[in-house]
Amino acid sequence: MSASLLQAVFSGLALGSIYALVALGFNITHNTTKTFNFGQGEFLVAGAYVAVSAVLLLAGKPITGALSEIEVTPGRYFAALIVSIVVLGALGVLLYHAAVKPFVGRGGMAWVMSTIGFGIIIQNTALAIWGPAPLVMPSPLGNAVIRIGGAGVLPQEILVLVASILVMVCLDFVMRKTKIGKAVRAVAHSGPAATLMGINVSAIVVLAFVISSALAGLAGLLIAPITTASVFMGLTLALKAFSAAIVGGLSNARGCMLGGFLLGLIEALVGLWQAELREISIFMLIILVLVLKPEGLLGRRVVEKV
Repeated sequence: MSASLLQAVFSGLALGSIYALVALGFNITHNTTKTFNFGQGEFLVAGAYVAVSAVLLLAGKPITGALSEIEVTPGRYFAALIVSIVVLGALGVLLYHAAVKPFVGRGGMAWVMSTIGFGIIIQNTALAIWGPAPLVMPSPLGNAVIRIGGAGVLPQEILVLVASILVMVCLDFVMRKTKIGKAVRAVAHSGPAATLMGINVSAIVVLAFVISSALAGLAGLLIAPITTASVFMGLTLALKAFSAAIVGGLSNARGCMLGGFLLGLIEALVGLWQAELREISIFMLIILVLVLKPEGLLGRRVVEKV
């Protein structure tokens, strides 16, 4: 395998892991409430900005300041991770109660515009506080290129891939092997039946939005040192993550992971050959999957009873 091809694979896996994290957020809320947070991209932006601001404050600087590489230590980066997850989890609770709960169980698509509006509020709040200029956050691992098989890989790309895989494996274990995970799956299967079994459905639904928002915040923190934190980066990332969920199977968490990595690899490999065709190749894949297997690669077909 040539060095350039190997480098594209590494970059694609790192990017795909971000898509997979956000796609998991779509999966969790869809399974529990049959709704999505269409402002998920702005939640990713909020996660990145909260993390950068946390590091700035720990370094004794204002939240609109600039960071040097020496100021982003692993300890501060980890503290920023905790702050970002907590803040985004709280935003998830607010989102559910303000923009989703009033419309759950009702006809129509009012919740779509409501979640989009919530995301616009977050985006404009970020613009008002930090302005339109991107915030640069150096990687806590430095920028020295690591050579693997002749390919140059940034330490942050390895961190993104490893951290994302660990989070996804742990989340998959929790959902399949713990009581909380079983409760979430029970609510996803049937809310009324879960209530009869003594499960607090409202608490589980709120938990789903907390996890979904926290995953977006984590994705923002991980990708900020690679792309810089920009108010306008969320829409594209969320759209591709949603596409990954569709490709892999929106109702299947492992399918969402697969879809994320698949889209990341396709984007990187096609970009290696012809950069202008990256977006075209992704959405051609989506159309192909929707035609041949509408439920997604790992999704299960739902047969409606007449």
